[in-house]
Amino acid sequence: MTVPGRGGTFWWLYVSVLAGAALFIAHTFVGMLVLGVSGYYATRPISTRFERVTESKRMAAGLTALTVLVPVLVLALYAGIRILLQVQQQFDDSVSSMLVSRVLGPDVEETSPAALLRNPPSLDQLTDLLSGDALQQGLQALDLISGTILLLSLAVTLSYALLVYDEALSSAFAKLVGGQEETVFAYALAVDTDLESIFFGNLLFVLFMSVVATTAYTITNLVAPPEMQIPMAFTLGVLTGLTSLIPIVVSKVVYIPIVAYLAVQAGGRQFVFLGALLVVYFLVLDILPQSVVQPYISGRKLNSMLLLFAYILGPILFGWYGLFLLPIVFVLMLETVRIVLPELLHGDPIVAEPYLAEGTGADAEEMQEDDADTATSDTDGANTTRG
Repeated sequence: MTVPGRGGTFWWLYVSVLAGAALFIAHTFVGMLVLGVSGYYATRPISTRFERVTESKRMAAGLTALTVLVPVLVLALYAGIRILLQVQQQFDDSVSSMLVSRVLGPDVEETSPAALLRNPPSLDQLTDLLSGDALQQGLQALDLISGTILLLSLAVTLSYALLVYDEALSSAFAKLVGGQEETVFAYALAVDTDLESIFFGNLLFVLFMSVVATTAYTITNLVAPPEMQIPMAFTLGVLTGLTSLIPIVVSKVVYIPIVAYLAVQAGGRQFVFLGALLVVYFLVLDILPQSVVQPYISGRKLNSMLLLFAYILGPILFGWYGLFLLPIVFVLMLETVRIVLPELLHGDPIVAEPYLAEGTGADAEEMQEDDADTATSDTDGANTTRG
């Protein structure tokens, strides 16, 4: 049986159909994919350190998922649910209270289980409840929570799979493009390094700022008057850590509303305390992360203005997952402009050495050489072991 060659029309058409199917699947589950890829890059250095201790890539990936990915996502989910519940309590009763009130009637003062036993609802009331808006709202909330948990579980599973099989995927990609000496492999390596720098730095920065913000809010509650206590100090601390990712904006979107809330609670008093508190928050939660912590942790390779537009425009363009998707797209664009575009415009052969913005992004040619040296040393070590 004769198999069509590489340039055969049938095979190129077949590959195009499969590529279209892959793009459709990726578009359908883009939120899960970008969250999983971000989790992989954020935790890869940690998994590498675990691997040096355990000498097992699978065990290192499992430890990374259990000790880093799952706790971070649980904290973020917990903070979101707490904030939603607090907002709901400000405007309406809880879902359970609405359901009980709907069953017993609006004029019933006692809604305890004992009241239900003494005065059980009629069949008409139960029928009205099952067809009412309260049940629909409860089912929608349950659907939202279950969907979010499923999304986070699949994202963690994807991150774990990438941590386990990343070396195999890298080797397969190198064979596909013709070897590690090819420019396309160096381009992919530069993108890979930039993404690790962004997301691993972001993880460290979020954890650091969450601890600092929670400590600041807890100390505020210790020294503030009783009527000026910050509610949900831990939850707001985690939220402050997450918003600290946004350059320039940093955590202003959290601590400024907190100070405004305390001012309302003070009722036109304690202006000196509020002013001092605002100055402390500005220094500890704003100036400190921007000028000292963030450049040291995650700002050494990529321009902060580039990340500013990525983090702000991403959610506007794509929704919540744009916070992770647009930085990836910007890195792809940046490395294309640095490595590929100049040679295309000049008609020269594409090489791994960038001609534009040499101080920005990863050094593709140097990493290409280092990766080849690492592969050679690993091969020599394996041959020595077999010998």
